[in-house]
Amino acid sequence: MLPREIIQKIRQIEITTRRAVNDVLGGQYHSVFKGRGMEFSEVREYQPGDDIRTIDWNVTARMGHPFIKKFTEERELTVMLLVDVSGSEIFGSVRQLKNELAAEVAAVLAFSAIRNNDKVGLIMFSDHVELFVPPKKGRTHVLRVIRDILYFRPAGSRTDIPAALRRLDRTSSRKTVTFLISDFIAENYEKTLRVANQRHDLVAIAITDPRELELPPVGIVELEDAESGSRVLFDASHEPSRRKYWELATLRQRHRAQTLRNCGVDVVELRTDEDYLKPLIKFFRMREARH
Repeated sequence: MLPREIIQKIRQIEITTRRAVNDVLGGQYHSVFKGRGMEFSEVREYQPGDDIRTIDWNVTARMGHPFIKKFTEERELTVMLLVDVSGSEIFGSVRQLKNELAAEVAAVLAFSAIRNNDKVGLIMFSDHVELFVPPKKGRTHVLRVIRDILYFRPAGSRTDIPAALRRLDRTSSRKTVTFLISDFIAENYEKTLRVANQRHDLVAIAITDPRELELPPVGIVELEDAESGSRVLFDASHEPSRRKYWELATLRQRHRAQTLRNCGVDVVELRTDEDYLKPLIKFFRMREARH
């Protein structure tokens, strides 16, 4: 039985994200993420002006006058959400935790997908794949995905992005639209990410909390690595130390962005203290213009 606060949170996310999909993102999702191509629909008699390359010569020979093939867009896609649930995701210093933001973003993408009759699947991972939810359609399925992201308690605390990508390849026989939602506090994922991007339409959604970039001058604080458990005392009132903290954090951000670009992956940068819709809208418009 789910706690009442989780049920209320799921309902709140549903209301918020469905409104965003209906008002803003639904049409852009449809125009950006196309189907796998064209599939045969039916034949009909040739009419002046039809493309002669679509003539079905077998039917034409059988009927004695020209018929053409009609095609429709094979619209249905499979959308896979790969969500990082490692220890560093259970952190937030301003509006919400990183895993709460991940749930909202996943909900927006999932509701956009089912609005276009696409399937949605989920892979949750830490230092191994924690949970796999096969792709399905429908509102009830999307609510289950949101519930799992919010309520699931992982066994691992570290991050293994290649493990999630390998599971994606084993369970997806065809090309998928894949959103990899993580803070990318991880190592040695470049090669696997590059290979996965060649097979799938892969988008990285990178989440950051402002305290990971800069600390306020609040005196002595204890910093804990949520994935390794190691702790260190830090004098946040010491200006040179705070500056060094900021420089190292900025360097990590730049390295992350460069790594993802080198892999050919589109990146959406999100922060827990800012509205996530604006970067998503900007991403959709960029993809639409590029296509």
